Amino acid sequence: MLTLSDHRVKQAQWCPSPNHNERPNPDDISLLVIHNISLPPGQFGGPYIEDLFSNRLDPDRDPYFREVYQLTVSAHFLIRRDGQLMQFVDCDKRAWHAGISSYAGRDNCNDFSIGIELEGADQTPFECAQYRTLVALTALLQQHYPAITSDRIVGHQHIAPGRKTDPGPAFQWANYRQGLAAFKESMA
Repeated sequence: MLTLSDHRVKQAQWCPSPNHNERPNPDDISLLVIHNISLPPGQFGGPYIEDLFSNRLDPDRDPYFREVYQLTVSAHFLIRRDGQLMQFVDCDKRAWHAGISSYAGRDNCNDFSIGIELEGADQTPFECAQYRTLVALTALLQQHYPAITSDRIVGHQHIAPGRKTDPGPAFQWANYRQGLAAFKESMA
């Protein structure tokens, strides 16, 4: 079972990112955004996601890295293919994951959201271990931030349509939501 203390999940590997700042209102955490990421694109494993979020991605390691190594981006969490959970930014801080975005008439979703990256790609099925970790993490976050209701769990594609496509068509929204409901019921 996951636990949250001082805005960090105790069971997550802590890998601090400098790419964050203060939220305009730290009490306004009301959206969960699911993403996918792989570096290089379509390849899994290795230290490259952590390197990107920590501003130490070597542009000479892969031609694609020359396009992204200077980005200052982060997310609160990353779920690896094997279900391992990593945390980069405390939940009460603003991670830089959403970019230009809007949800329910509000712009700048980074201000009021928590970002979760799944190691993956739009067209590649995600692993069962990732869904299990995502379900447990979502339930924990909803417990601590009750404004993150079921209708306020979205993909990057939903808050930046036309600009972003993740988590993509391979993400099984119905199975995720059913798993979340079953997990909560088992905890009741």
